Amino acid sequence: MEHVTIIATSLNGDSKSQQLARIFQRELGTVSSELVDLRELSLPLAGTEEAWSSEEAAQLKQAIERASHVVFAVPIYCYDVNAAAKNVIELVGRALSKKVVGFLCAAGGENSYMSVMGFANHLMLDFRSVICPRYVYASPSSWLENGELDTALLERIQTLVDDLSEIQVGSSASAC
Repeated sequence: MEHVTIIATSLNGDSKSQQLARIFQRELGTVSSELVDLRELSLPLAGTEEAWSSEEAAQLKQAIERASHVVFAVPIYCYDVNAAAKNVIELVGRALSKKVVGFLCAAGGENSYMSVMGFANHLMLDFRSVICPRYVYASPSSWLENGELDTALLERIQTLVDDLSEIQVGSSASAC
């Protein structure tokens, strides 16, 4: 991995997926990375007049273009990623072309495990992103009473780091 851009998509002030993003960045160790916290941006909704002239959308696009790997930290709502994550790919989706993409998911229950698949399919089919087949899915049982992650989930985050580092998109990927 040359450079990882982590996009923390939750707009909630007390977000578990935001916490996952920061833990993931810490677990990257010496790998070059940057964290984009959507709470700190004023992104317009895709399709509006301001969407195509937004400086903040342009900054987000540049952060993605700098990356060899992109990791989305997303909350799961109603069996899907949040609307802010979807808005990112509507605003700057082409920047995700030929990027290795991974996911960190925080959900309110155990039954939404496959929720990220529609989003992943969109990235894969529309933008030719390379999706890491392992992703992290955290439910309330993944968090200890003191607010820390349980050991099993921390190990899974490290395994995601390891798996992402093994996936590279080179010039031969242009045949995709």
